[in-house]
Amino acid sequence: MGRDGSDDRKSVEKDHMAVVTLPAGKWQNEDLDRLAEVLGASDGLTRLVGGAVRDTLAEQPVKDLDLATKFVPQDVMDRLQSAGIKVVPTGLAHGTVTAVLPAGPVEITTLRRDVATDGRRATIAFSDDWQEDAARRDFTINALYADLKTGVVFDYFGGVDDLKAGIVRFIGDAYVRIAEDHLRILRFFRFQARYGRGTPNSESLCACRARANDLMALSRERIADELLKLLDLPDPSGVIALMLDEGIVRPVLPEISIQASVDLAKLVSAEARAGIQHDTLRRLGSLLPADRDIVTAVATRLKLSNAARKRLIAMAKRNECDGDDPKALAYWEGHQTALDRMLLGAHDPSQLLAWQPPVFPLTGGDIVKRGVRPGPTVAALLKQVESQWVTEGFPDRSRAEEIADRLIKLY
Repeated sequence: MGRDGSDDRKSVEKDHMAVVTLPAGKWQNEDLDRLAEVLGASDGLTRLVGGAVRDTLAEQPVKDLDLATKFVPQDVMDRLQSAGIKVVPTGLAHGTVTAVLPAGPVEITTLRRDVATDGRRATIAFSDDWQEDAARRDFTINALYADLKTGVVFDYFGGVDDLKAGIVRFIGDAYVRIAEDHLRILRFFRFQARYGRGTPNSESLCACRARANDLMALSRERIADELLKLLDLPDPSGVIALMLDEGIVRPVLPEISIQASVDLAKLVSAEARAGIQHDTLRRLGSLLPADRDIVTAVATRLKLSNAARKRLIAMAKRNECDGDDPKALAYWEGHQTALDRMLLGAHDPSQLLAWQPPVFPLTGGDIVKRGVRPGPTVAALLKQVESQWVTEGFPDRSRAEEIADRLIKLY
């Protein structure tokens, strides 16, 4: 079969029916079987599509279930409602509804073809042609369908072979696929990090490099979402290095230097050594310079939440002294900030893993009881006592009181 999908659709389906069958997956259940029956899966009217097929073949966990169907959305809704299955019209403009099953939601999308695209969104028309629907998808490994009853896989563009070989490849002309949706540039690198092996597909990489400036047309929220998904993979440092070398990130995030991937690789190693679950925001922080103004500008541009922005700014305050007293750092800056800065600075965070900062045992009232008149002096003395208490390693209340008595005499 040619990669342009020029072969007759029926012969393509027949060829692949004889070759590839989807193995049983943990996502299969009676509710899904009933959904398949209601939507005519046994007659070839509805199939499993995309990630669930790909990841089952790749022996990876399946997160989401998506179905493709020849039924138009209203017919899907009518059929599900008649069968007593809850359905939500989550994206009617794009042909998508969601069936709410006990095991989780299942998205059902009518077969489509693109009428017009502008790099950010597409105007679509419904179709009844499986290969036409497959042709509008991004990568060959994502254009896989499976019969819900027999497990037979339908592969119109060589996705099964690419998946086995660790090749991430655009369907058809890579430049055309990117022109349809510029976000596919970032998706290419995310899928390369997850499924790719060896040297990336040259045609796809060249197209991404040539069209990198197209990313500037996208909303920064979409860019942030895709970047964080990439950073959430077990070890994205190699692909991030590739993106920086190829100038992919520069148009939208020029603050990330070409050497930032080295810092990311160090962080990935530090997380693994410490046995700590990786953190996407911390990984983003490793790519940014330790400069509050720059970090603030990037977080604002990406429209991150206030909490995320504050955390990144706290990371940007990291310095070589962070490892001198990890517990003191955690007390003054917060446990999360201390852990972030220890890992980013390649310091050993083991002291913090099973430890939480204690509560300072004295209050301003304890200072007043010792004869100090209420006012600014009380706050100043209390802060001095607290600082000494932290320096001494958080001793018990009696020692805190001794510190207070001594400092009051000296004041």
